[in-house]
Amino acid sequence: MKTSVGTSTGAVGGTPPGAAAGTATGTAGGTVPGAPSGGPAGTGEAGAVHAAPPRTSRPAPAETVDSPRIVALAASVAGGRDAAVREFWAEAEAQGTPLVEPIPWDPEHRAVTFLWRGTEDTRRVLLLVNRLVDRSHLAGSLMRRIHGTDVWHLTYRLRSDHRGSYAIAPDTGGGRVRAAAAPEDGPADDFQARLLPLLAEAGPDPLNPRTLPGRWQGAGSSVFELPDAPPQPWRPWAPAVRRAGDGSRGLVERHRLTSAALAARRDVWTYVPPGPLPDGGADTLVLLDGDMWCGRLGVQALFDRLIRDGVLPPLVVLAPDAVDNATRAREFGGRQAYVNFLAAELLPWAAARLPVTFDPSRTVVAGESLGGLTALYAGLVAPRRFGKVLAQSPSLWWRPGGPGPVDGTDAANGPSWLAERYAGGGPRELRAHLRVGRYEGDMRKRCGELRDTLRGLGHSVAYTEYNGGHDYACWAGGLAEGLADLLGRADDGTREGGV
Repeated sequence: MKTSVGTSTGAVGGTPPGAAAGTATGTAGGTVPGAPSGGPAGTGEAGAVHAAPPRTSRPAPAETVDSPRIVALAASVAGGRDAAVREFWAEAEAQGTPLVEPIPWDPEHRAVTFLWRGTEDTRRVLLLVNRLVDRSHLAGSLMRRIHGTDVWHLTYRLRSDHRGSYAIAPDTGGGRVRAAAAPEDGPADDFQARLLPLLAEAGPDPLNPRTLPGRWQGAGSSVFELPDAPPQPWRPWAPAVRRAGDGSRGLVERHRLTSAALAARRDVWTYVPPGPLPDGGADTLVLLDGDMWCGRLGVQALFDRLIRDGVLPPLVVLAPDAVDNATRAREFGGRQAYVNFLAAELLPWAAARLPVTFDPSRTVVAGESLGGLTALYAGLVAPRRFGKVLAQSPSLWWRPGGPGPVDGTDAANGPSWLAERYAGGGPRELRAHLRVGRYEGDMRKRCGELRDTLRGLGHSVAYTEYNGGHDYACWAGGLAEGLADLLGRADDGTREGGV
């Protein structure tokens, strides 16, 4: 790890070329590529308001259907064919899960069957498919069991271009779910309360080799991709295949900075591409949630490939850690202190050490979820630093003070706080790339409204709705597509796709 000790002061604005007032100073030492020993750097206060999403409307629940394969298995079991279950599991292990079957009368959809092999202690199994599960009604996501067997199953009817992640939580009566032994025929609220402890037990599907790592204390999840899902140049759940002629790799390091704006230390990942860099500095990406993208997913493989294939120019990446959920909620959103950290501390710190550009038209700030809103806010209040924004599934429910009524009215019924800020801030030369999943409920509607607001102000906006949820399985491809749009080629800013 490289440690940078010192202070950075000043608010965003004022000093050309694109620089904020104030300085970022310090010394660097002890280079060890990769992660440092120990946990993440400190959790200094930057305002005490906790950010939590409100209850929002959801799309209609995904339709469950009968799987032809499960129907045939149940018939074989009922007919006394003892070998049927053994053969079924051998097939599932060989092919991997979930099972994907065509629907003859509906060629645009597939029957997707998720499986769990139970034991004599298995009482119930909860399936958690990203944005298909209704967490206020977990009973709707319980798997069914073929009587007298160890086969637990649940089948959804999904469009053939769906991509997503899922986890499975079996209840065997131990651990945190010991109290969930009451029968299921009691009041619905009581049963929901008994199912909630299962969420902490969820983990990847052991029959699916495609896994995404968990974040912080999470156990991770599995990924499924239906036949017509858009191709992605980088799939972090797939085994890496190094091809002949791939060339050298970029340099990834982790540094530790002291931030006056956040009153804390922060770990920052950096990526510098291989080979010569252009005069005047390389295009620069500030990628939020660096602990996940660099520390867990290995996103540097994507940058290596996109640069090598000529999709992107040589690119320097700065990816600050988010530390933990509580720190992330306290610092992200429309918070000036965090933008000061990015624009007045992080970028000047990098400019003293790395070949980054000062040109806002070649600088992208990117984030997802609450990080997506943070990136959009940075583009609003620091346009001389960030001329381009990539926001995936931005949490446009966020506003100062948290969710809830505003002047006696439901804030969910009006424009988002961020859209109002943009509308009242005057035109700026911003290029934005917005992405949202069709299973993201109100977020989808609010993203469309923000797109219209930005275009009405004269900003250049690309907008994509993909068939998935609030999910790194989708954001991985979105990062590649968004960067190609913003840095890799000319675009008129009006393209839409993925609906």
